[in-house]
Amino acid sequence: MAFDEEAVSRDLTEKVNTLLAENDPNRLSVSDFLGARFDAGLAWVHFPEGHGGLGVPQSFQRQVNAQLEAAGAPGPATGKNGIGLGMAAPTIAAFGTEEQKQKFLRPLWTAETVYCQLFSEPGAGSDLAAVATRAVRDGDDWIVNGQKVWTSGAQNAQLAILVARTDPSRSKHAGLSYFICDMTDPGVDVRPLRQITGEAEFNEVFLTDVRIPDANRLGAEGQGWKVATTTLNNERVAIGSGAPREGGMIGKVAQAWRDEPELRNPAMHDELMRLWTESEVARLTGERLRQQLAAGQPGPEGSGMKLAFAGLAQQISGFDLELHGEDGLRYDDWTLRRPDSVDFTGREPGYRYLRAKGNSIEGGTSEILRNVIAERVLGLPPEHRVDKDIAWKDLPR
Repeated sequence: MAFDEEAVSRDLTEKVNTLLAENDPNRLSVSDFLGARFDAGLAWVHFPEGHGGLGVPQSFQRQVNAQLEAAGAPGPATGKNGIGLGMAAPTIAAFGTEEQKQKFLRPLWTAETVYCQLFSEPGAGSDLAAVATRAVRDGDDWIVNGQKVWTSGAQNAQLAILVARTDPSRSKHAGLSYFICDMTDPGVDVRPLRQITGEAEFNEVFLTDVRIPDANRLGAEGQGWKVATTTLNNERVAIGSGAPREGGMIGKVAQAWRDEPELRNPAMHDELMRLWTESEVARLTGERLRQQLAAGQPGPEGSGMKLAFAGLAQQISGFDLELHGEDGLRYDDWTLRRPDSVDFTGREPGYRYLRAKGNSIEGGTSEILRNVIAERVLGLPPEHRVDKDIAWKDLPR
């Protein structure tokens, strides 16, 4: 479908002006303003009309965001509900029924419902298709039992996106289904996992006879791997290409370099310029990728962005630590905390250095992403996998 870009731009400007005129962001609560923005189709402009969007290319979202920011309007709760906004929402838009879109998207956008992700398990991390959590049909419900791990923000979530095994007689990729799980169900037990930073933003989640209505299944029964792949592709783009110029980790280091000249030396200047240049290349590559996503559903190319992000974050945080010398080794507080949001760059250099170690694990390990890039982007021969056509129940465990 062809778009008259100038006409679309003018129409969006008019819609934003109308939204601001009818909904003063200085008078309304954040939730009420975001709800009005959703109803105007300005939440995700590439989503379908009636579901927070206008069906126009995703590249126009930046224009809308900039105009609203200039007016002082609040934005969505990306720190608190990043999994909902960056992963659940595009998956629901792609695979949800009309009823599911009506039910889930608006409260997700306004952060009335916060999401977490129940994917990884103790025996199924990098090999996600090996999940053992079982969902058994019981009339109009599914009864779910199992254990999930590395679940960010589960302590704050009301809903979760869940992958579970519904048919162990089929191969591991074919026997999965995808659900939206109520985290307030009495069978859901969330336990903190303390990290090297001292925080417990991650959790392990135990599911015991949790009932999920079949109406909360996304996609067809047995289509869970396809739906989950959409979620993972969106996750990798969200993690890997979200910072503006001199944002994120490189912004912290560049600001310290400007503000504290006593830390500088020529060798570090060369290294900083290299890291700054690589960060800018990664940012521009991410921008090009976002502009190509007119339909709103990224492919395996996002794995490259996430892989680059993880490597750069670890290099820059290491440089940050060296730049600050002894002060970089000081740590403010290792008290167990369960934060409301995930923050890669907050606190002091020591925190950033330790937190960056998780970047090459979360959202797909760097080793797995290299396989995805090799096979699905570069077209190289795939690894030999002997378990692809064997029923999951017959696999050795």
